[in-house]
Parts: sequence; C-alpha cells; structure tokens
Amino acid sequence: MNTVEMMKKLQDGALDARLTALYGKEALAAQKARYEKAIAAFAEIYGTEHEIRLLSVAGRSELSGNHTDHNRGCVVAASIDLDIVAVAAKTEGTVVRVKSEGYPEDVVDIAAFNAPREDRFSKSDAIVAGMCAGLAKNGYRVGGFSAYTTSSVLKGSGLSSSAAFEDMIGNIQNYLYNDGKIDNVEIAKIAQYAENEFFGKPCGLMDQMACAVGGIIAIDFADNSQPVIEKVDFDITAAGYNLCIVNTGGNHADLTPDYAAVPAEMKAVAAALGKTVLRETDEETVIAAIPTLREAVGDRAVLRALHFFAENRRVVAQKKALDAGDLAAFFENVRASGRSSFCYLQNVYTTKNVAEQGLSLALCLAERYLQDKDAAWRVHGGGFAGTVQAFVKSEHVDGFRALMDGVFGAGACMVLRIRPEGATLVC
Repeated sequence: MNTVEMMKKLQDGALDARLTALYGKEALAAQKARYEKAIAAFAEIYGTEHEIRLLSVAGRSELSGNHTDHNRGCVVAASIDLDIVAVAAKTEGTVVRVKSEGYPEDVVDIAAFNAPREDRFSKSDAIVAGMCAGLAKNGYRVGGFSAYTTSSVLKGSGLSSSAAFEDMIGNIQNYLYNDGKIDNVEIAKIAQYAENEFFGKPCGLMDQMACAVGGIIAIDFADNSQPVIEKVDFDITAAGYNLCIVNTGGNHADLTPDYAAVPAEMKAVAAALGKTVLRETDEETVIAAIPTLREAVGDRAVLRALHFFAENRRVVAQKKALDAGDLAAFFENVRASGRSSFCYLQNVYTTKNVAEQGLSLALCLAERYLQDKDAAWRVHGGGFAGTVQAFVKSEHVDGFRALMDGVFGAGACMVLRIRPEGATLVC
C-alpha cells in the first residue's frame, strides 16, 4: 500500500494491536503519532506513489558481560522499547537513499561502493554500503530503496544506535528483496562485518545480535560463526523492577580509539600466549605469565584480561540466577561487574579528558541512593561516556529519576521495558 493507504490504516486503528505488542498499551498513542509523522516525512521527500513497508529494530541493553564478546566470551543482553523505525520502499536500480531524521540524506550506489574505503570510515554511508555488500557476499538479494528513519535510540547513549541502524539496513533488504527469509542472527553477523570492515570499528557481535534477535538472550561466542543463543524467560517488570538507563550526556564520537584499545589489549595478552583471543586460554595461564606479560603488553592489558575471565564467570552465574528467578544473586553480580569494569577494565572515563567523568558521577549517585534498596547499578555498554544502568524497584523509580534528571538534565533517566522482538516488519 502507498503512503496514503498506510496512513489511513494506521489512523483507523488497524495497527493498534501490532504497535501495542511492540511498545506497550500506555505508549500506543505516542507511537501512532510517531509513525504518522514518519510516513508523512517519507511522502514529502520521496513521494506518495511508492508501495511502502513499516519496519522496526530495537535498541539493546547489555545486562551482563561488559566487553567480553570481542574475545569470544559470553553475554546476557536484551532488546528494549527504544527503537529505529523505517518507512521504506523499493526503487529501480542500485541506489539506496536513507534520510534519517536530523541528519543529511545518505545516497549510496551499492553497485559502486561495494568494498571498504578508508576515507568513508566512521560515516553512515559506509554502514549502508557494508550491509548491502555483506548481504550480497552471503548470497542474498539486494537492491535499491528509499527510506526515512526516525530513532529513539539516542546516538552515543550505549543503547547501540549504530548496531540498530546496521540491522535496520539488513531488515529493509530482508523484507523488500528476500521475502523476510533471512534469519535475524544472520543479519546481525553481517552487521558486525559492516561495522568492522566498512565503518572501521573493531566491535564484537553482541550489540548487533541483541538488537536483532529480541527479548532477553544469553549468547556464547566461543564459535563466532555459530554463536549459541538461548532465550531467557524472565520478566523484570513483573518482578517489580524497572530497567533504568541514565544518559550522562557524554558523546561517543571521539572515543573510537578508547573502545578499540580494549579488544586490542585483550588480544595482545592472548597473542603473547600464542593464542588469538582470550577465550582460547585461561585465567591461571595468564596469572602464571604476569611477570612476562607486564613487560610485553603492560599492566592495563593484564587487568583487562583478568576482567574478561571474571566477567565470563559472572555471565554464567547471572543467567543461572535469572533462570531460577533469584534476583538477589543476579544483582550481586551486576554490582560486581560494575566494580570490575571501573577498576580493571577501566572503561568508565577516558584518560584523554579526566575532568569529564559523567559516568563516574552517575555511578556514585546511584550507589548512594540505591545501596539500601535491593537494587543494582553498573556502567552500561561500551563505556567511556554515555550511560549507566540500574535495576530499580518500581516504588523507588520516581526518586531515582528525579535525582538523575536533576544532575544530568530532564529526561536523562529513561525507564525502559524489554520487548520480545528485535528486527521486525511492522506492516
């Protein structure tokens, strides 16, 4: 159906059940208005005659496993109800046009831009090109399309806006050209390829996987080509808690070297032991080699390696705790993960600007407010700037939000729900 027909279907309530399943009943009116605005924007830019599809890709929250995936470790992650929405339509030829709200339009001829270009590293058009090249390389159909996207996944927020965007390009190609038959796990793998090779960022696979698959999932990346994914059937909201993400206002834009140093230093420890990644060795071997490793790779690399092994154990314990409904054990390990990330992984602030420590401040305030309230808190996502995560009892959410909003600005504390679907077709 074209934009006029889709708008009428939306306004008549034919999509109410679908939107409620994705966002919750209380958010229905706001989401309908959001989708209407997106359809109108698409029509204004690309015209009303195209047959359009509505698509959504969730943001993600890492619940367990901080900086483990890139060394083939384990994580627990969840898709959330902040997402990227796209209005998309097939076009003739090989040109892809993507207008993201608030940003210039990306125009990519995917037949011409089909190999990595260093001059386009860190640019959004490289993600578009990389996703299409990765899909084609893996035997899937790709073609031209026009899309308008709008996102509630804040850039630089630690909720994986880049991974969600990558998955969205794959999601669009999946439903426009492949009848929706590409598995979301496959889309996530191709998204990692696009970010590594075309965008120039050596990320792991957790972000893309959590955004694409949906719900709470435990992932073991021991074999990166065939990660083991298990659904975790636990409802945090039903247990009386909210997942709160506090955006401290830091920007990830200039922090790629900080992020890149984490996997690089972990892999340097592995390489010094004749291995490729830390998952191929073990903690006792690393400890025995510390005198040599200090000289070869430095103390911080050793500390980050020790964090990796301890964090992997915590992931196993946290999945077990969620499976058993043991929130006390889960929260104990969340707090331990936060301490390890601060002290040993050292990803709470950048050493390039030690005066700016929004994450440190937010963690300090969270501990002060929540320490006697059966709660948990930690750095969230890649770190260095961006967000902290807290699990807060429903009766304490208003006070926690008021504290954080008072320090970091109105709306800094986001109260989220975990949604069951990741990358999906809405209509």
